[in-house]
Amino acid sequence: MQNIVIDKPYVPVPPYHGRIWPRILSLYAPRMLRKKYGVVHVECVNAERLKQSVKAGHGVLLTPNHCREEDPFVLGSLSRAVGSPFFIMASWHLFMQDWLSAFLTRRAGAFSIYREGIDRTSINSAIEILETAERPLVIFPEGFISRTNDKLNELLEGSVLIPRTAAKKRAKMQPPGKVVVHPIALRYHFKGNIESAAAAVLTDIETRLTFRPQQLSLVDRIYKTGNALLSLKELDYLGQPYTDELGTRLNRLINSILGPIEEQWLKTRHDDSVPSRVKRLRSAILPDMTAGEIDEAERQRRWKQLADLYLAQQLSNYPPDYVHSNPTTERILETVERFEEDLTDKIRLHGPLHATITVGEAIEVSPTREGRGGTDPLMEQIEKQLKSMLGIEQPKV
Repeated sequence: MQNIVIDKPYVPVPPYHGRIWPRILSLYAPRMLRKKYGVVHVECVNAERLKQSVKAGHGVLLTPNHCREEDPFVLGSLSRAVGSPFFIMASWHLFMQDWLSAFLTRRAGAFSIYREGIDRTSINSAIEILETAERPLVIFPEGFISRTNDKLNELLEGSVLIPRTAAKKRAKMQPPGKVVVHPIALRYHFKGNIESAAAAVLTDIETRLTFRPQQLSLVDRIYKTGNALLSLKELDYLGQPYTDELGTRLNRLINSILGPIEEQWLKTRHDDSVPSRVKRLRSAILPDMTAGEIDEAERQRRWKQLADLYLAQQLSNYPPDYVHSNPTTERILETVERFEEDLTDKIRLHGPLHATITVGEAIEVSPTREGRGGTDPLMEQIEKQLKSMLGIEQPKV
């Protein structure tokens, strides 16, 4: 399990308002992207849309999809293109790795959000940034890294509640001000040899599984390896492997992990999205841990549950037919990267990668929600633009 949950009392990391450090770090960002992530080229499309909103003095919220770890650094290219640094709302665990990373992360424009509870301090900071229109604010509405560039996860409510609250405040200004949202589509293209890159990862995993050398196509190797890894987890949690449809197996395993924990902590099982269920459970499990009000045996028991929650969320990010339905270079790379990440908590460098940032049209935020019940209209507009720019097929009305 990656170190994304911190069992310490939350201390908010506020926004850093200086402009010299963001300018210095933006000069280093291209080199870091090449060396650490293999991103050698970043293209900005329709950046003038964002320039116009900034020039008009609007409070500006950017809502990118979140498919790779390097997304915030790639957005630095858009920041340079429009001539303004960004504020970025980032998970608190990113500030808890080491002092240097925390120091630089904050000065690059990031401030913390506590995902395991209600973080009023961070929410108020985000609202104030939009109210004052100091600089554009970035919120990743999916809430976590998906590693699936062709799939958009459920968007979080905060990505519309924050701009709407700020819009109410700006509407009272003299003269009245506006808040706009620009959906941002991030897409990556792998320009290397996918056969070589994917085969290297698969061979290492197959060796760990004691497979003999495989004489299969790359896609067949992916599904054979994935089936083996899933079978091992089924044996671990369910006592036997299953052979029915992949999506059914994933749902069965996820529910067998989350269900008993929900019954203990929430007294009932839920059937909404896996990220929502995981967030709800973390919020129930962590408070006593951070307060130091439990003994070591109970702490270890809860850590085991948190590891199970992490596994369930990771399993939910494997669309069953993701590769078979369209075996593109990028889908193959994303899948083998996720295999390696889930087994080792690390991903080897694959490159070169080309990134494209597409800026969506400005969506003016109404101070009041239009319509009641169902999906928020602003959320619908953000999601529709993101899917359109990413080329994700949308259901027909």
